[in-house]
Amino acid sequence: MRILIAPDKFKGSLSAHAAAAAIARGLSSVWPDAQLDLAPIADGGEGFAETLAVALGAEWVNVASEDAIGRPVVARYAWLADERLAILDMSEASGLQRIPPQDRDPLRADTFGTGILIAHAIARGARRILVGLGGSATTDGGAGLARALGFRFLDHEGRDFSPAPSALPSLAHVVRPDNLALPEIVAACDVRNPLLGEGGAARVYGPQKGANATAVDLLDRALARLAEVCASDLGCDNRDVPGSGAAGGLGFGLLTFCNAQIRPGFDMIAETLDLESRIAAADLVITGEGRIDEQTLEGKGPAGIALLARKAGKNVLAFGGSVAAGAEDAGLFHALIPIADRPLTIGDAMTEAASLLERASRRAGQLIRIAPGPHSLNAESKTGFL
Repeated sequence: MRILIAPDKFKGSLSAHAAAAAIARGLSSVWPDAQLDLAPIADGGEGFAETLAVALGAEWVNVASEDAIGRPVVARYAWLADERLAILDMSEASGLQRIPPQDRDPLRADTFGTGILIAHAIARGARRILVGLGGSATTDGGAGLARALGFRFLDHEGRDFSPAPSALPSLAHVVRPDNLALPEIVAACDVRNPLLGEGGAARVYGPQKGANATAVDLLDRALARLAEVCASDLGCDNRDVPGSGAAGGLGFGLLTFCNAQIRPGFDMIAETLDLESRIAAADLVITGEGRIDEQTLEGKGPAGIALLARKAGKNVLAFGGSVAAGAEDAGLFHALIPIADRPLTIGDAMTEAASLLERASRRAGQLIRIAPGPHSLNAESKTGFL
């Protein structure tokens, strides 16, 4: 009996690796003879760099950087020396988790710290840089990142200024640095939002970062001005490219200032982990994440696992810290299992996430083993379950 365990993170409580280990402990306690293949996953959000670093055996490089509001932090990226490959999460420096709620300032927050990481990797000799987009505290269209790489931002008087979102409406010109040599840069992104408008970076994600209605309007205008000036001065207009609105418009910034390409993060993970082959070799596929809802169904990591599993004719179940009403109606998973086994506050559920997930996995293993009929999974049968 071979089981592929491929969860995403349980945000705020368990990394994907910790979640996979908890599921494995629960299954092993009732199914000691099962062959468990652990393949923690990510999409383009937080955990992207860690997942690839573990799979590829990369080392970590620590860098003195800045968080989204300019405070000094030590941030890291993964480095694969043989390939001169750098892998980083933009959230490592510029993420919302770095900023306590009382300090969040969406009109000030920028991606300068992420730019420091990219500049460090370039100076180290990177031939290729992969950037996971997600979990950002920023809505600056990548202007801060560009400033860290040497781009200049000028007002109508020809004066340099720091392009915080609140200042971008006064932008008159963007000046590319001389002799800027960039490696191949790929942005891992699993959303398709454009930069502007109702589906854009400010209106969809700004409120999550502390922006009220007035701030959202200002942020959208700021990003529109940035796009207009970049189109005029740099000769490219990426505002409508799917994914340009990811991570507060950092997708746009990487396309515009770094000539990057955008790829689905889950596809990059799936290729690196050889998930198709590992799913084909499994009798059962297990995934999960902190909350299973409409966002999961729109293309996050567990949905990607489910689609690959169904393509291979495999049953797939998913554990969720919570499962939204109606999520099972989409028919993507064969079973959705909330991990809570009693009434809990959100805080307690997050604190106890590892033990809750382990116990839920144990219960699921017990039920699968005793399921009657020719399609049950047990030590002798490998034809499916439920």
